[in-house]
Amino acid sequence: MTRDTTRRAVLASVLAAGTAGLAASDAADLLDSFSPLSGEAWGAADRSLPETVESPHGSAEVARDEFGVPQVEADEEPAAYFAVGYCQAFDRLFAMDLQRRVMRGRLSEVIGGATLDGDEFNVAMGFVDAAEATWEVVAETRAGPLVKAFADGVNAAREDLPLPLEFELIGYEPEPWTPVDSMLMEKQISWTLTGDFGELRRALVTDRLGEGRAETLFPKRYDHDATILDGTETRLDESRAASTAGRGGSALTAERGGSASTARSGTGNDRSAVASVDPVDPALTDWLSGFESPTGVGSNSWVVSGDHTASGTPILAYDPHLSLQVPPLWYEQSVDTPERSVRGATFSGVPFVIAGANDRGAWSFTNLGADVLDCYRYEIDDAGDRYRYDGEWRPFEVDETRTIPVAGGDDRELRVRRTVHGPLIEREGQTVGVAWTGHTATRTTAAVEAYGRSEGVDDLLDATRDFDLPTQNLVYADADGRTLYFATGRLPVRRIDGEVVTGDRIFDGSAGEGEWEGFEPFGDSSWDGFVPFEEKPHAIDPDVLSTANQRPIDDPIHYVGTSYATPYRGARIATRLDDATGGEGPTDPDFHRGLQGDVRDGRAPEFVPELVAAVRDRADPDPSLADAAAALDAWDFRMRRDSRPALLFARYLPRFRERAFGPAFAEVDLGETYYPSDWTLARLPDDDPLFDERSRADLAVDALGGALSEVDDAGWETYGDYNTTRAVEHPVGGEAAFLNYAELPADGSPGTVKNYRVESAVGSSWRMVVRPGTDATAVLPGGNSGDYFSDHYDDQLRRWLDNDQRSMSLGGGDDHAVRFEPTEESR
Repeated sequence: MTRDTTRRAVLASVLAAGTAGLAASDAADLLDSFSPLSGEAWGAADRSLPETVESPHGSAEVARDEFGVPQVEADEEPAAYFAVGYCQAFDRLFAMDLQRRVMRGRLSEVIGGATLDGDEFNVAMGFVDAAEATWEVVAETRAGPLVKAFADGVNAAREDLPLPLEFELIGYEPEPWTPVDSMLMEKQISWTLTGDFGELRRALVTDRLGEGRAETLFPKRYDHDATILDGTETRLDESRAASTAGRGGSALTAERGGSASTARSGTGNDRSAVASVDPVDPALTDWLSGFESPTGVGSNSWVVSGDHTASGTPILAYDPHLSLQVPPLWYEQSVDTPERSVRGATFSGVPFVIAGANDRGAWSFTNLGADVLDCYRYEIDDAGDRYRYDGEWRPFEVDETRTIPVAGGDDRELRVRRTVHGPLIEREGQTVGVAWTGHTATRTTAAVEAYGRSEGVDDLLDATRDFDLPTQNLVYADADGRTLYFATGRLPVRRIDGEVVTGDRIFDGSAGEGEWEGFEPFGDSSWDGFVPFEEKPHAIDPDVLSTANQRPIDDPIHYVGTSYATPYRGARIATRLDDATGGEGPTDPDFHRGLQGDVRDGRAPEFVPELVAAVRDRADPDPSLADAAAALDAWDFRMRRDSRPALLFARYLPRFRERAFGPAFAEVDLGETYYPSDWTLARLPDDDPLFDERSRADLAVDALGGALSEVDDAGWETYGDYNTTRAVEHPVGGEAAFLNYAELPADGSPGTVKNYRVESAVGSSWRMVVRPGTDATAVLPGGNSGDYFSDHYDDQLRRWLDNDQRSMSLGGGDDHAVRFEPTEESR
């Protein structure tokens, strides 16, 4: 039986089971939103690409490789990107439409009231207005016509082809795609990576626990030496800086610490100032925190020069850790024109390859952890119509009512107000102002488009000047043997009374504290008051360099941020690369794929020995505890799916965290989302006030006992019984479970290079290893198609679990070619 036949049988069984009114699920609350399945559901089962398509932008051909990756060839770029839009819509139209509805605050229009909170937040934040401002700028760049051609291709597929099954299940049709929608996808990506209300939580923790305890439990910096840069790297020299200085940049000497600006912004270690105003209402803080990135969003990326490879060519490896879902976030495509030959991954709705390779180089991004969002408190008059700023009362820059349609319920009216800094967010009478660099026009789309045409380091640097947001660690290598690291994105410089300050606080907006010079929310910013391009962390031609969301450097020229990852992944990658390049001989792609699959958890050697000792120090430990301690003592700290000690550790650690932090945090009404990191917990001494005369050893033994009870009750034998792909769900797969992938055992944990977080469905969302100009491999966590009936719906899932990467070659495929023929008007 073929996969398509099997899935038709599944759909038939669903129909036979009487699933009229089949429910979509959003946190198990989106009931009654499916319409009865009709004959059109069967039409979705017969979706296929036609042999010919009329294109107003000219001729193109599309072939698909054995994994359904579209490989587009055209003589004219607009023709190529019309075909890209058509292919993305064929494979991912529902995912594209769902995400733009989320960002536009229009999900409740088709789902109902269960999604109103999210819609209210997204409307209040003004993501659509920011996308419109961005399109006004991008439309005038080289990327503009290609984005427009892409939108035309999406709409042609929307009109030509049967809609995907999900539209019939929920009961609506998508509206036409616009260039603004693609800009909105840029905003969505940027928000996922940089939307952070950490200063609100820090202020609340400091208020509840006291400044001293807050500093101990939430240190200004983690004490480790696994930074991305060590300060000895080669930087842009003065002549290069001067010759390429452009919008928002200035020349800089190559000496470490040299500065073209007159004011030093403070370092990443300087977080000395306490919030200058009182904490924001706790309920508002918690509500806003719910719209940040899922726990664990981050990435790994590294590069080694040709001096350390068997071929003499640099090798770049990359795996971004983002939400895992059905279909995957990333979409793979290949485009071949006289201007570019590029293949790699993008997000559905984005025309250009974001991370990938062309015939000259390869590039990747990990999250920088930069602070590009500030929060403000204001004096607001009793009527709520004016706020105090610059010594006077003034009306809000925007004060209007917007309507959020709600399926099956009353529409919601939302008051939208904005200050000179950005949106004013209100919840149950409590307010906070927000400034985010994504609220202005950004040129990142133009930068990413230029990456695909780049021919080396100089081209990458020029394009990166336009990479306004998100703030990322860009890692690059090319076929000439050059390598590059650069911190992308705009970094604000804040001042209070003329003094440069860090951004990890709540500012007094009425007093003009912390304002960003040259920033125009929902307009076109000059970026005059931001960190100059040459003064951001970077390295030219690094020999070996790795990034894993740790702080970039111990002593940066300017304040970057505080939201850095614990160094477990970064230290492990750096250690293995140091070993491999320092004497083990040259590396090859197999070594780097193996490093991507490394499952040693750096937390285990910090917690397991004390746990084993605590059990053995007991006079007469329970036999089950003794057996567990023996197994853990013999364990190699690797989170393999067939390991029982890995299972015990995975279920022990959260119980130990709860026993250690729970009582003290409950006393001040702070929940588990406020608990300190595992890195902090591992370093707390036995006499820390947190333990309140409790024995750390007793807490550990008690936590292990709780873990054993859970394991026995659940019937788990090995780590893979618990650590499965069950969390990787389709957005409407709660009740329509047939849309989800199979539940399979997985390796990895939050503390491993091969990153997987079963509780939050975050992990390696794309993996690739590239030798620039030579060869590349990659794998997706599922399949390239979002069509349930496609052979490419989940054909890479098992490969992803085993990190069995397949070729990511440039050039044409060999499966079902589609010819795009010019219309009469375009001839």
